[in-house]
Amino acid sequence: MLIAFNKPYGVLCQFTDRSTPPRPTLASFGLPPAVYAAGRLDFDSEGLLLLTDDGALANRLTDPRHKQPKTYWVQVEGTPDDAQLAALCSGAVLNDGPTLPAQARLINIPSLWPRDPPVRFRKTVPDAWLELTIHEGRNRQVRRMTAAVGLPTLRLVRVAVGRHALGDQRPGQWQAVADMPSS
Repeated sequence: MLIAFNKPYGVLCQFTDRSTPPRPTLASFGLPPAVYAAGRLDFDSEGLLLLTDDGALANRLTDPRHKQPKTYWVQVEGTPDDAQLAALCSGAVLNDGPTLPAQARLINIPSLWPRDPPVRFRKTVPDAWLELTIHEGRNRQVRRMTAAVGLPTLRLVRVAVGRHALGDQRPGQWQAVADMPSS
């Protein structure tokens, strides 16, 4: 079984939380029993999270050798210039080494649900939206990549993993989807 879930902002990608006070988890969304996240999204990131009860499928989705593309819409602080986009495309240099090349382009403001809490608006600081596709999954990679080129991330929404896209699911909604073919 493969589940496509639109993870809301401020929800952990696990079913339990031992912190005090406990934070919202996947357990609040009526997901089928025995599924677990195939990959992760940070607490402060939103969008497509795939869940499965199939270990081999989870491996195909998450193992770096399979290089599943992951596409994000990223609201950044600042106005990206050609050099910043080129740096993202050639592979940003992070403290744990350079990333693989990515696809990065400026996009119009996407039609998304409102975020709660909203991103802080500042009249004197412009912002822009990027579509960024990466082929690896380091910890907080997209946020670190945009920061490395001088464009701090304000909002991060994953819209696709491999051939699976978020579509028109609202935050907290999930649906069963077809498994990916074996590679």
